[in-house]
Amino acid sequence: MKEVIQNKLKEIELQKGVEILYAVESGSRAWGFASPDSDYDIRFIYKHDLDYYLSLWEQTDVIEFMTEDDLDGSGWNLRKTLKLLAKSNASLLEWIYSPVVYYENEAFMNQMRTLAQDCFSPVACVYHYISTAKNFMLACEQEQIKLKSYFYALRTVLASKWIVENNSFPPVAFVELLPTAPQHIQEKVTELMVLKAKQGESYLHSKEELLTNFIRETLAFTIEQAKNLNSGKKDNLKLDNFFRSSILS
Repeated sequence: MKEVIQNKLKEIELQKGVEILYAVESGSRAWGFASPDSDYDIRFIYKHDLDYYLSLWEQTDVIEFMTEDDLDGSGWNLRKTLKLLAKSNASLLEWIYSPVVYYENEAFMNQMRTLAQDCFSPVACVYHYISTAKNFMLACEQEQIKLKSYFYALRTVLASKWIVENNSFPPVAFVELLPTAPQHIQEKVTELMVLKAKQGESYLHSKEELLTNFIRETLAFTIEQAKNLNSGKKDNLKLDNFFRSSILS
């Protein structure tokens, strides 16, 4: 499948007249708890030629595609990407640290990762994960729950817990986050990961009070602790210089 995805990305470059600088897997396949019928969530960063950036007129800054073989692609233009990096956008940071990489301009991404650390805002990222966890909390209170909802809720509360406790961006791979949970939670989650790998996205699972309580308690803990986090900082001049050098290279 990697070759199919890489070929699709080359096709996009030719069709749109852009250069893809970085492409990764996002979502459940990057996190490590995909179902057999999960889509491939391909995310990428691209740039246009110089004329695009010198134009007076606003132009689209996103490229999206969906194929019959479950390739769900979404890419952001370099300018949009760097503006989001300045805000420590958590979704972008997950792309930057994704463990599943389809293409990487190494020199470009080395600088991106340095800037990501420079711009990192613990408070912005923790509230992203808190908000997402809240969205899945209602589903976790039901008697029958999609395993997808359980894992999304678990991942986001553990990510927010990581930020509160480590003041750094959390690992993207779920297995690297899981050790922050108590042992009995780890054992139950590992059991459900085996089940999820065999079941389709529509599978419904009976509520696990142990997990629902843990998610609820961890969410309350991170909400309380989030107010103590700092907002980070950004260096506009450094971002501007990187943008200029990237579009001219």
